[in-house]
Amino acid sequence: MRSRVVLLAGPSGAGKSRLAEHAGLPVVRLDDFYRDGDDAAMPRSPLGIVDWDDPRSWDGDRAVAALEQLCTSGAADLPIYDIAADGTVGHRPVTTGGSPLIVAEGIFADQITGALRDRDLLAAAICVYHHRIVTFARRFQRDLREHRKPPLTLLRRGLLLLRDDPKVIRRCVEAGCEPLRPKAARARIETLLTEVESQ
Repeated sequence: MRSRVVLLAGPSGAGKSRLAEHAGLPVVRLDDFYRDGDDAAMPRSPLGIVDWDDPRSWDGDRAVAALEQLCTSGAADLPIYDIAADGTVGHRPVTTGGSPLIVAEGIFADQITGALRDRDLLAAAICVYHHRIVTFARRFQRDLREHRKPPLTLLRRGLLLLRDDPKVIRRCVEAGCEPLRPKAARARIETLLTEVESQ
């Protein structure tokens, strides 16, 4: 059975990962397709560190190829990326288990809507969002918990992202993503699954 992809885009900390985990579908973490931090072409933020929020830090072509393999063959070997280590630290096998839908979530998911649509692999593209103060707090708590970077760096980065969240949402919508809050996004996925299973 050929599977199709539900993309979850939106600002970092908006709840994409949590929504994906509770969807009951196979999940691809698109943030695992970052380029290695020692790549000389990696963009830098005003803080002097790698700008993980710049689409140039991410390998969209590799993500699309992995999703296409997963959707058409039912299995793929996906990377595991550790931002604290600035690189890929392993791999994990992912299978569709015969599911007609898979969820692919990440802050750059909007960058591949066109490529997946051209391959007839896109079921839906959703931009998950909260009020940006809520997103800021959730993002900061998560990054501290995961020890992604030193606390002061995380705070400064978080304040920059707080300012830029509306731009991210606008970018996603312009790419064809439907802007939904997490509860509405979950209902949209459930409706999609019901429709696909009834065909």
